[in-house]
Amino acid sequence: MVYFGSYDNHIYAVDAETGGERWRFETGDSVHSSPAVADGVLYSGSRDGNLYAVNIQTGEEKWRFRTEGKVKPSPSVAGGVVYFGSYDRNLYAVDTQTGEELWRLETEGWVASSPTIADGAVYFGSDDGHLYAVR
Repeated sequence: MVYFGSYDNHIYAVDAETGGERWRFETGDSVHSSPAVADGVLYSGSRDGNLYAVNIQTGEEKWRFRTEGKVKPSPSVAGGVVYFGSYDRNLYAVDTQTGEELWRLETEGWVASSPTIADGAVYFGSDDGHLYAVR
C-alpha cells in the first residue's frame, strides 16, 4: 500500500501493485506532508491546522488534533508519541492512542521542518533560525 496526501484535500491509500484506490480520507484543506505510519495508523497534517490519525485498513478517522496554524511538515512517530510542527510556532508531542497533547515547545518562528528522532531526542528546525534538540 502507498499512502500520500494531495492538494485536493485528501489522503489516499493506493495498492502499490495495481494502482487501485483502496480508500481516501477528506481533510479540510490541502495535504503537503508525507504521512507517517505506525502500528496500523497513518498520521498526517493538513493546511486546515489538524493532525489526523487514520486507520490504515479502513481509512476511518481515529482522532484529530487541532493547532492554530497549518500543519505542513511531516510527522515522526516513536515510543507511542507522534511529533509534529505547526505554523503556529509550536512543536507538539501527542499520544498516539488518545490524541491528547503531552507537551509542546513554542519557538519564535514557524515550525516548518519535519522532526527527526535520534538517541532519545527530537531534533527540528524553526523559521527563527534555530535547530532545537528536545529530550
